[in-house]
Amino acid sequence: MTTTRDYYEVLSVERSADGDEIKRSYRRLAMKFHPDRNPDDKEAEQKFKECAEAYEVLSDDSKRKIYDQYGHEGLRGRGAAGHDFNRMNVDDIFSMFNDIFSGGGGRQGQRRAQARGYDLETEVVLDLNDVLTGVSKDVEFTRMDICDTCTGTGAKPGTEPITCDTCAGQGKVQQAGLGGMFRMVVACPTCRGRGKMIKDKCDKCHGKGRVGKKRSLSVKIPAGIHDGQAVRVPGEGEPPAAEQSPNGQGARGDLHVVVRVKSHDLFERDGDHLLMEMPISFTQAALGAEVEMPTLDGKRTLNIKKGTQYGDLFRIDDAGLPNLRNGHMGDLIVVTKIETPKKLTKKQEELLREFAETEDKHVNPESHGFWKKITDIIGG
Repeated sequence: MTTTRDYYEVLSVERSADGDEIKRSYRRLAMKFHPDRNPDDKEAEQKFKECAEAYEVLSDDSKRKIYDQYGHEGLRGRGAAGHDFNRMNVDDIFSMFNDIFSGGGGRQGQRRAQARGYDLETEVVLDLNDVLTGVSKDVEFTRMDICDTCTGTGAKPGTEPITCDTCAGQGKVQQAGLGGMFRMVVACPTCRGRGKMIKDKCDKCHGKGRVGKKRSLSVKIPAGIHDGQAVRVPGEGEPPAAEQSPNGQGARGDLHVVVRVKSHDLFERDGDHLLMEMPISFTQAALGAEVEMPTLDGKRTLNIKKGTQYGDLFRIDDAGLPNLRNGHMGDLIVVTKIETPKKLTKKQEELLREFAETEDKHVNPESHGFWKKITDIIGG
């Protein structure tokens, strides 16, 4: 099935992507196009195999180096592809896919002995108050689970799977390798490595041994978590696929709960710190004042110094968000925004005019950096 598409394009990564980026992208795409989630969808199965082929090359430093230099022809010319993708069946790729999630390599027999189900991913939405304190969130998701009716065998109750004639129950067969110069052992294409064939299929799962089930649980989200980070819930993923373990024996995958943090009307997050624009009057800026500041956990008093300028920064200690690792609190950074009144009473206007009479009317642009920049720009 060797693809002619660029492997980096297949996995939606840049050519400079490191191994972790390639692995994450493959994992995401493999879950998206997985045949269990796209039954009878030949296009999805093709894309699933294409992703596996691209990952096998790009995850191997030596093969990737050859591919980067010579492309697809380089791999074929040197026999570096490692697999004949024209002869790879879905079970072979299932094993490769499972290897990514179990985090280990090894031979086919080792992967089968360490059968592990697929990880799942869902999302929760938090606001900044949830990030401040931590929160428990109820999440609902659907996962492929062992069929209750046939207990995972795929066979109608009262019947038993029969031995596969192709592999005589071994679950694997020998095939000629590249060029016919050697032979390789692969999963049986007839029974997909199970060694058994289902004559009378279970009415509920239609012989797959797995059915989609809704699951709901409460997940504890720690304080200080950031948008895009995930909480791993061990054992809440899927059981091993029927091709790996007909009775579901082996470790379940994990559930990854990805956090999305909503934007806030007042505060902007910068790491563990919060940023906020604070409108003050020009009299408060000129004379100084004490103002009440809203924070996520109540109000704090902020002392505005005399002569405060537009854009000056003030810091309120420990009024930010907790650090996810050590719990230390960030600060609230206040940016002053001086507001000019649009309407004045007669008394206010009189007072301002009196004040204006005392001001220096001759502003020297050279005495202020901002004005100097302006005059430099306009050539004054």
